[in-house]
Amino acid sequence: MKVYITENNAVTETTVEITCVEASPEVKRLEHYIMEFDSRLKGKNDGETMYVNARDVLYFESVDNRTFMYTKDNVLEAERKLYELEDTLNKKDFFRCSKSVIVNVNAIKALKPEITRNILATLETGEVVTISRRYVKAFKELIGGEA
Repeated sequence: MKVYITENNAVTETTVEITCVEASPEVKRLEHYIMEFDSRLKGKNDGETMYVNARDVLYFESVDNRTFMYTKDNVLEAERKLYELEDTLNKKDFFRCSKSVIVNVNAIKALKPEITRNILATLETGEVVTISRRYVKAFKELIGGEA
């Protein structure tokens, strides 16, 4: 794969063009990554609408048919359902770790296996989320090793 960057101060907006023999799954994944690169998510906190970069979200949680996104500083109610977020977020950065939680893999500081075959993931903030045993195998594949 070759990458070319051309600077042009007459351009009003950055554009990306992918030239390929065929739109393979890898090319589609690259397209999706580029589209979501600097994506911002909309959430509400005390009636105020706020926008958060996806990379700043530690995890998403579904509670009582409502979805919340947790950052270092805020808890916001997301406008999208968990399954919608799962479809749009980068699968290398965000992982569905239980029926009700999607975690930002980059925010995980430590992992601790439990006797129940679940894994406790400690985040940068000290919060702990559980990676359910149902999702442990896929999680290990994602991080490339033992947890």
